[in-house]
Amino acid sequence: MPTEELTAFQLRKKEIREQAHANRKEQPCKDEVSREIVEKFLDLPEYEAAQTVMFYVDVRTEVKTREFLAVALTHGKKIVVPYCVDGELELFWLQSMDELGLGMYKILEPRAELRGLPEKQVSAFELDLVMVPGVAFDRRGARMGHGFGYYDKLLEHTRPNTQLVALAFECQLFEEIPTADHDIFMDKIVTEAAIYEGLGRGDGN
Repeated sequence: MPTEELTAFQLRKKEIREQAHANRKEQPCKDEVSREIVEKFLDLPEYEAAQTVMFYVDVRTEVKTREFLAVALTHGKKIVVPYCVDGELELFWLQSMDELGLGMYKILEPRAELRGLPEKQVSAFELDLVMVPGVAFDRRGARMGHGFGYYDKLLEHTRPNTQLVALAFECQLFEEIPTADHDIFMDKIVTEAAIYEGLGRGDGN
């Protein structure tokens, strides 16, 4: 990609990311709208069919998910949550809300003394369904994160048929998110207004 095109690509992503953060910050009634979005997620046939499901634990102004973790633990599924180690997301089998504690930046995450237990460690390949956060999306399922690549790396190691479902407020949707060849598209995006069918991973789904 020529330098001037790369610069335009990066600038457009920066503009969208900043606008999406501002939109999300201004989102009214976050608790109520988040509840509506997560309930839609829990009603999806993909959730019903999945045995091993990864939930993200909300931070800052993301769609709020943490209050639903306790509900998910009653559904007879293997519930998994991520945590970050040296720029990589590791996966933890969550069996009780008591296994979570406030970590760095007051983020709710698996307690440090439990993470090293072999029975608590989960491979991305085991995941049937991933609840994916993000800063901005488009209706094709293109996703923009914070720019650190944590989820990009994780999703690369999931199975081709693992379902990727993003949660977002409607205000996080844009006409088109700039994408590169390696970007992974979501199978669905769930907002308070609709459930959008994304492009997913083509023949892998």
